Amino acid sequence: MTRERRLNLLKMLPGLLISAFFIWWTYIRVGSNGKRGFDPAAFHGLHIVSPAWLAGVLVFCVAGYTIRCYRAWAMLRNVGAKFSVCARVFMTSLAANNVLPLRIGDVMRIFSYASEMNATPSMVLSTVILEKLLDVFSLAVLFVGTMHFGGAISAHLRTVAEVGLAISTIGLSVMVFGARTLEAPLRKLFAKTHNAKVQKIEHWLMLALDCIRQIGVGGTLMLVIYSFAAWACECMMYVSIAKAIGLASDAVGPWQATAEANLSFLIPSSPGGIGPFELACKDAMMRHGATPGDSGIYGLLVHLWLIAAITAVGGGMFLVHRLHLARRRPLLEEIETLPVELP
Repeated sequence: MTRERRLNLLKMLPGLLISAFFIWWTYIRVGSNGKRGFDPAAFHGLHIVSPAWLAGVLVFCVAGYTIRCYRAWAMLRNVGAKFSVCARVFMTSLAANNVLPLRIGDVMRIFSYASEMNATPSMVLSTVILEKLLDVFSLAVLFVGTMHFGGAISAHLRTVAEVGLAISTIGLSVMVFGARTLEAPLRKLFAKTHNAKVQKIEHWLMLALDCIRQIGVGGTLMLVIYSFAAWACECMMYVSIAKAIGLASDAVGPWQATAEANLSFLIPSSPGGIGPFELACKDAMMRHGATPGDSGIYGLLVHLWLIAAITAVGGGMFLVHRLHLARRRPLLEEIETLPVELP
């Protein structure tokens, strides 16, 4: 293993410590009521009260990730990418991100599988950046929207959320409608500094603008619609899990939990976002009427289902594809050849 790889592995330590802190805060810490976050009674009392909703969990999960796969293909169909290949690569990258550090799944998607989608690594990187922007925008809209329908949220958090939504809305709108005219002014702005990190931001931003310019205004607006549809399916999956276990909360709770829990992935942590996800989900459900013990169990169940389902499907697609290859290279050897960081 090279020195760079060893240093990269050391970078995992802060994320693991952050996850451990959030797990402690969510389930082990003794609260002001003298009780720990994990309620053994709530866990032992957990059972399926509405089995029919389990079908909803499966249906909405499949629908949501099918739409995401379609969105990934829509961004690359101009270069002749096939939907089946884009779906396999997308799900494989999600599975890898769940179990491997340093967003290896995204790196593999960009460098290992770009040629299979008839694209260059720069093209795939631009779609990954645009994908993240669309998801954050959709989740910000969802979070701010659910804030106005019950739940005790501090004025400070409400202001931060609304300002964040305004910034993301303006930013995405400017990029969608002004991609063709923004490139020259931005290059002049970034040319004033020679900082390596700023230059990397410039590179990523230029790639995103180029991707939007090639897709066009109409195509990008459709990507926004696909994103909202995918997250609506995700919300209904959260609702289905709550209904299946008979979790007592208002109707908005699972929708806000979807937004808050997935925005928590912006916090650096271990692979799979373990820790921040559970705390965010618990916090949202408690604000909408669920008990602390039930909310903690709910967050854990949702996360376990997502990690298990995505890893199983993505890992299965990866293994089937590898078995069909005439010549195979061990996965760890393949990972060793990847760049130590995104370009």
